Amino acid sequence: MFGNTAPRSAYDGYNALKQSVMGQEHMSIEIDVLNGDASWPAVKPLMDAVWPEDVVKKLPWGHVKWAHADLRVLIETPQESGGGVVCHVGIYFRTVTWNGRKTNVGGIGGVSTREDCRGRGYATLALNAAVRTMRDHEAIRFAMLFCEPDKFAFYEARGWHPFTGEVYAEQPEGRVRFDVMAPFVFDFTPRAPRNGTIDLCGLPW
Repeated sequence: MFGNTAPRSAYDGYNALKQSVMGQEHMSIEIDVLNGDASWPAVKPLMDAVWPEDVVKKLPWGHVKWAHADLRVLIETPQESGGGVVCHVGIYFRTVTWNGRKTNVGGIGGVSTREDCRGRGYATLALNAAVRTMRDHEAIRFAMLFCEPDKFAFYEARGWHPFTGEVYAEQPEGRVRFDVMAPFVFDFTPRAPRNGTIDLCGLPW
């Protein structure tokens, strides 16, 4: 990890999108980029609601042991509108290998929006905040996430590209090929790889 303090500049550049969401909802929302472990108690009720244990265990990735987020983007709405954390994006920092060469990457995971708050642009707002936060860490060469087929169009429309190579990760039983979700990458500088072999050198996110 390259640090778990969110730079204030993470908030620059997406105020227009924030204002757009505020205009649609006629309410203010709060966006925070917080320490991953410290903010987990606030996030857990949302994650439990979006991903109930009895549902997760039946999914193809229900057995996967995941990494903990280094930072978390949280969107909260006022109590009078249901309140609390309504959207979450986890941010991960990792030194991985691509075709055997070490490189620093940023990860996106745990993208979740409360069911009654979907379709309002919250996930896009949180995702943009996460990308901008990762950009502030100059060592990061590209970003990476994993998703299911029904989310491909969502991420491609927001500048993410399929990674067609192989991905490996650690699990309790050892190093495994990670193929229960599809990998996508986001260009920083230079262009992110589109193929080859990436070893996450740790748990997936």
